[in-house]
Amino acid sequence: MSASTTERAAPALSVRDLRVHLATDSGEVTAVQGVSFDVRAGETLALVGESGAGKSMTALAVMRLAGKGARGEGARLEGEVWLEGPEGPVEVLGLPLDRLRAIRGRAMSMVFQEPMTSLNPVFRVGWQIAESLVVHENLPWPAAEKRALELLALVGIPDPAARSRAFPHELSGGMRQRVMIAIALACRPRLLIADEPTTALDVTVQAQVLQLVRSLQREMGMGVLFITHDLGVVAQVADRVAVMYAGRIVEEAGVHELFASPRHPYTAGLLRSMPNAAGAEPGAMVKPIPGSMPNLRRLPTGCAYHPRCPEAVEVTCAAALPPLEAAGTSRFVRCVRWADIAGKAA
Repeated sequence: MSASTTERAAPALSVRDLRVHLATDSGEVTAVQGVSFDVRAGETLALVGESGAGKSMTALAVMRLAGKGARGEGARLEGEVWLEGPEGPVEVLGLPLDRLRAIRGRAMSMVFQEPMTSLNPVFRVGWQIAESLVVHENLPWPAAEKRALELLALVGIPDPAARSRAFPHELSGGMRQRVMIAIALACRPRLLIADEPTTALDVTVQAQVLQLVRSLQREMGMGVLFITHDLGVVAQVADRVAVMYAGRIVEEAGVHELFASPRHPYTAGLLRSMPNAAGAEPGAMVKPIPGSMPNLRRLPTGCAYHPRCPEAVEVTCAAALPPLEAAGTSRFVRCVRWADIAGKAA
């Protein structure tokens, strides 16, 4: 279990030993392997890693959307997901479907990478925001429509009355993403999950959306689980960072601590692969991590990263899976050599 909980704030979300087993044509594969973390009220935890690391699958499992449908068909979930709901903590994985639907959109909401796959193309955007308020807040329709306009203004959409009558395809990508954020925040959730919400946006709009999320988070005091592969975005939005590799968390630390002194070789490799990485010489070339993410059906023995790791000692690193252990007061690392790596950096 990650010891990321502190006494500063109660967690909006607590995930314990989460495992996601997916049914495939060639048998069951475990996409998330014993992940634990907390997201406290008012903080942002960034979940980072390469494509295939298990980040989005973790987020979908928290929402009980992993698998082929909203019921989770095709996925078998294990572990515990505790959410601070309107009436106290609830364990999400064990909820019946009717209660689960009641807290989705109200206690926890999710913003996806591509809003055109989430917004209904045949309904006007104002109607879609108002519908969420009618369903979850029991507002009468006129009050919900009024609140929808207020939310459109809150997320920075000009002329909300006119834009509310638009269909999704009539809006720009940035505006569609703002509409998705308005829907997600309509019921003032305690937890917002943002899965690569700015990947498809240009740099200027991306900065605006990130600023919007930070501003609304401060106003509402909600916890944010931010899924991304972009460490530049992480540096802007995160309070803490959990690095995933092959379905497991391999390092967790405060954002400044992690960027300044990574302890896991995979984290260090991700940082070296960033353009203008901290500490890099001006004009230095980006250094990609050699190799690729392993096949989850055939994971290497021991540490899954060791075949790509420049710090690996074959006999030690291939022998057994290292535990996620404390490497300081607020840092956790899954590496048998983290102390040696720390000594080199000192």
